[in-house]
Amino acid sequence: MSRHLPFSPWLFAAPGLLVVGTFSLFPFFSTLVNAFTDRRTLMPGKFVGLANFRELIHDDMFWTGLRNSTLYVLGVVPALVILPLLLAMLVQRHIPGIAFFRSAFYTPVVASIVVVGLIWVWMLDDRGLINAVLEAVGIGKVGFLSDQWLLLFSAMTVTVWKGLGYYMIIYLAALADVPRELHEAASVDGAGAVRRFFTVTVPAVRSTMVLVGALASVAAFKVFSEVYLMAGPSGGPAGEDTTLVMLVQRVGTGLTGRVGYASAISVVIFVVTVALMLLVLRADRKEDA
Repeated sequence: MSRHLPFSPWLFAAPGLLVVGTFSLFPFFSTLVNAFTDRRTLMPGKFVGLANFRELIHDDMFWTGLRNSTLYVLGVVPALVILPLLLAMLVQRHIPGIAFFRSAFYTPVVASIVVVGLIWVWMLDDRGLINAVLEAVGIGKVGFLSDQWLLLFSAMTVTVWKGLGYYMIIYLAALADVPRELHEAASVDGAGAVRRFFTVTVPAVRSTMVLVGALASVAAFKVFSEVYLMAGPSGGPAGEDTTLVMLVQRVGTGLTGRVGYASAISVVIFVVTVALMLLVLRADRKEDA
């Protein structure tokens, strides 16, 4: 077949290429083009150059979204790099019943984000479980969903809780490749558990930590569901908890949605996420050098 039909390999790759081109490449390039137009949902629009990006500079809501997305990365990524590693070290032990805990820790990963978000909203509501417990012990109600910063922190907590199991699995695969002899040699030299963690475990899984940091950074900067479910379409009190992706959804949808302006925000999100990836990789290369 390869002799008579030299293009036959492309026939096998065609279905996958068609899917990627239709649902990834075409939307990507379409967004790039729309970012330089004034297109609306029901209007094709015309070329306006950098007008959308100049408007972004003077848009207070854009800077609010950029601030919240950046804070989300700073608050979520360190937790998702460190906590899953500690969790993986805990569940990798061969003790009776550990399989149950592995499944329990991974359950939030496979649960729907909508279901998870609604459960946490019910728990953190003024009449929810957590406030009922706080009132019972005499502390009083806490406005988890009404205070600007507590709402953002609550959404971060949901993101960390849901992502722990996913990154735990990645760390488990990396820890399986760490030679047991290294820990035994460190123990013979008198190293305790904490010292072995920093001198043996961390160096052995450092590349995996970089990978987890990169994945978590991109996911955190593009957060939408957690904040949307907990803050609502308005983005919390006076819209102060709006993220960039929420702003794209708010500006670019509806019959009069500003598709061109929303595309410009999407381009900014793309540039920042690529920059985050490059910064993480650059830091990793410096440590290798």
